[in-house]
Amino acid sequence: MDFGDTPEEASFRQEARAWLSANVPSKEELEGLDEVQRAKLWQMRKYEAGWACIRWPREYGGRGASAMEQVIWNQEESSFRTPASVFAIGQGMAAPTMMAWATEEQKRRYLPPLASGEHVWCQLFSEPAGGSDLAALRTRAEKDGDEWVVNGQKIWTSGAHFSDYAILVVRTDPEVPKHKGLTYFFVDMKSPGIETKPIRQISGESNFNEVYFTDVRIPDDHRLGAVGQGWQVAITTLMNERLAIGGGGGLGFRQVFELAQRLSIDGRPAIKDRSVRARLADWYAQESGLRFQGYRAMSALSRGEIPGPENSIGKYVGASKTQDMASFAIDLLEMSGVVSDPELSSHSGIFQYAFMGAPGLRIAGGTDEIMLNILAERVLGMPQDVRVDKGIPFSQVPTGAS
Repeated sequence: MDFGDTPEEASFRQEARAWLSANVPSKEELEGLDEVQRAKLWQMRKYEAGWACIRWPREYGGRGASAMEQVIWNQEESSFRTPASVFAIGQGMAAPTMMAWATEEQKRRYLPPLASGEHVWCQLFSEPAGGSDLAALRTRAEKDGDEWVVNGQKIWTSGAHFSDYAILVVRTDPEVPKHKGLTYFFVDMKSPGIETKPIRQISGESNFNEVYFTDVRIPDDHRLGAVGQGWQVAITTLMNERLAIGGGGGLGFRQVFELAQRLSIDGRPAIKDRSVRARLADWYAQESGLRFQGYRAMSALSRGEIPGPENSIGKYVGASKTQDMASFAIDLLEMSGVVSDPELSSHSGIFQYAFMGAPGLRIAGGTDEIMLNILAERVLGMPQDVRVDKGIPFSQVPTGAS
């Protein structure tokens, strides 16, 4: 297979590279701005020039580009130091779900502000009592005229404290089996009755949140799919989520490779050590495999298909790879590896923060064990795990309090 650019793709790559070279924000432009403000500045700049969400249709704020042009853009943008994005959930998970399930009016209203960076979205799925079983959620929604009244709690919600909108799955019928009693909504995060509480993480940051719902009213026209069809809609989100986060985060092979080139072991460059080279070779092979798996998924998306369960490979491999590479880099740094302060660390703390954040990556979007079950059952066709709650009403499922 030829992975080289066609003449048209080469021209597109050159155009993208030239625009990026001239428009990536300088340090002076970003000075004094917080993470969200930086991300919005960069997103709006791309949007105004036609480089935001380029594979989306033009009427939704995109460029109408091909899947390969999206790949090329991603490659070129990743070679520049750009502000960290706060739009991964909105653009990578909420938007594909909206495109598959929302009305045309909803798409034209909500997608362009997402593409431009005007709105940030989060994902309200996980709950304290559900663990890795999304279908065990207990947040309730009851119909009241043309509205739904929601009560309950969500947890581990990334970016909820600065989000404008959220996608939300709730239980609307506890008297049917757990997968059949769910309904999917999107909600304004400024709605009365929503309370967000940040969760302090090991890194000292608070990117995750608890979100509480107390008599929150959601219009019925904010529902995606039919009542009771929430699980099917959620699968669309989850498949795109695993595609979006399958790479395992911001730390890549290149940073660890460059570190090994600069540091020494016993007076020789670390890159000359056979054990170091063997580890690097493994990670290079894994990263290459993930990249080409991503191309396959992108091709499926270009045909209008929903990403399949095979994308759990990227989620499973990518998260553990990030943790292993970060741990290895900290070992190479020896005593200085314990310093995570970006102002004091010789590498701005990127390896330390990647290491501390890696356990979250291995949980977010489904734990390692969930990913292995999906691959076993839905890709390899192996027998399902024994489920004691299969086929019985959710209200009759035994709980720890029973």
